[in-house]
Amino acid sequence: MFALAQSSDVAQNLASCKAGRKDCDRSKLSPSQSADVALERHSRNIANCRSGYDSCDRSQLTPLEVVALAVADHQRNVSDCKDGMQSCDPSKLTPSEAHDSSVAERQRNIADCKDGVGACDHSKLSAPEAGAVDAARRQLNVSDCKGGVGLCDHSHLTAPEMKEVTAAEHQRNAINCHNGWDECDRSKLTSLEAVQAADAAHQRNLSACKSGQDSCDYEKLSAPEARMLAEVEHKRNYNACLKGYGYCDPSRLTAGETRSIHPERP
Repeated sequence: MFALAQSSDVAQNLASCKAGRKDCDRSKLSPSQSADVALERHSRNIANCRSGYDSCDRSQLTPLEVVALAVADHQRNVSDCKDGMQSCDPSKLTPSEAHDSSVAERQRNIADCKDGVGACDHSKLSAPEAGAVDAARRQLNVSDCKGGVGLCDHSHLTAPEMKEVTAAEHQRNAINCHNGWDECDRSKLTSLEAVQAADAAHQRNLSACKSGQDSCDYEKLSAPEARMLAEVEHKRNYNACLKGYGYCDPSRLTAGETRSIHPERP
């Protein structure tokens, strides 16, 4: 037991040293363990430097690692500038990289203006770009109005577009009513749609009653449906009493069913 405990302590100390924790006792490490710990710490320092962490100790890097880090730092800055990140340092870009970054910024501004998001600056758009943006914004508005999402502005719709949007809004309302969703205005339904919506609501209620859900409203069932559900429930109760599984109400059994159940069963 003592040997096992000692072995566990050694392993735990080695793990602590590799992880750089304060409870590490380097005096308890063997030469091979010390080498492993040094290698682990060196690798972790390289990773910290590559990630730009403050814990990076550049003095511990080899000349080749310093060069590799400089290359990685430069590439990260190029990427940050292309993506419009605040960490971008334009002064460290080459002329070609600065040009690519400028092109990326222009394309990003065009996309922001088309989508109506981000920091769109219309003053930076050329005449053709402004025309493309206006067309995209118009189409986006039509799409938003049809889908009932986003910032729909009906005043910007043409007569044909307004006709399409009105048809889409009517269809969306009919679907909402048919599915029993909140955004339903029954006053806007046609006679056929109202009948279909009522039938769908009736079927949903019947299904809820069959499944024993809280949303079931027994008063909305027809007489045949109520009898059918009563028969199904009667059979379920009998099987529960017979097999000893599920909720059983013996008082609802017929005399014949009671006699058919084995006395030893609950």
